[in-house]
Amino acid sequence: MKYDSHFRYFSLTLIWAWLGIFALLAFLLVLGVSFLDHTQAHIVIPRLTFTNYQFLFQPMLLKIFGKSFSIAATVTFFCLIIGYPFAYFLSQLDRHYKSLLMLFLIIPFWTSSLVRSYAIMAILKTKGLLNLLLLTLGIIHQPMQLLFTNVAVIIGLVYNLLPFMVLPLYANFERLDRRLLEAAEDLGAGRFIKVYKILLPLTKPGIYAGVMMVFLPSMTLFYIPDLLGGARSLLLGNLIENQFLFANNWPVGSAVSVILTAVMGGMLFIYWRATQRHERQQVLL
Repeated sequence: MKYDSHFRYFSLTLIWAWLGIFALLAFLLVLGVSFLDHTQAHIVIPRLTFTNYQFLFQPMLLKIFGKSFSIAATVTFFCLIIGYPFAYFLSQLDRHYKSLLMLFLIIPFWTSSLVRSYAIMAILKTKGLLNLLLLTLGIIHQPMQLLFTNVAVIIGLVYNLLPFMVLPLYANFERLDRRLLEAAEDLGAGRFIKVYKILLPLTKPGIYAGVMMVFLPSMTLFYIPDLLGGARSLLLGNLIENQFLFANNWPVGSAVSVILTAVMGGMLFIYWRATQRHERQQVLL
């Protein structure tokens, strides 16, 4: 018992120290830099200023923010539309087939997402597999320009982030009491009523978790828009990358990062409130 207690305290101390140094301290450094000034000769100079946040309200940056939110919302919508029925279907299978499909879902994580993005490029380019297939079937008569468009960015993000929607939904479906669906069916409820009145309310925590795990990376992943969207797909992740690596304007890049962190914190708070409300409703029922 004494050994277990010491090991537990050591593990917790190590975890908190890791998070404190590489998460909290790193964020505090970014927050501090976002209020400092910048010149062509120096990346950061110790002079307090709020111009970095004022810079974010320029029309061009507001347009980037709007485009990033729009693409992230579209990616989240498609991931939810595809992932929700897939997670439900996966939870209904026998153990053998369930394990096999889960393996197929997780296998892409064994390879780099950068490599998978290059595979998407090979499929979507003008002389790629998709255009070749459509031309062979006679569906189109000339190759479509899919690569270096927002459509390609959305396809790449959906492909890379779909498992993050499926896994929390699947965990939610696994905990679902099947007797509620059977009781609703005995009472004459149709398929739509079962989905709208039972499945959706009971799987809200999984939906909230999946939406949060897809929406935020959709705005911050920079290499997928770089590869699949080209110069015309400048999103918030690309903006931060450009400010830190190319423009050497760390204060503005830090300010954008702080705003994104605030958005993430707001979504985490909404998720926490929603799950608390759902748990209270479950207790009342």
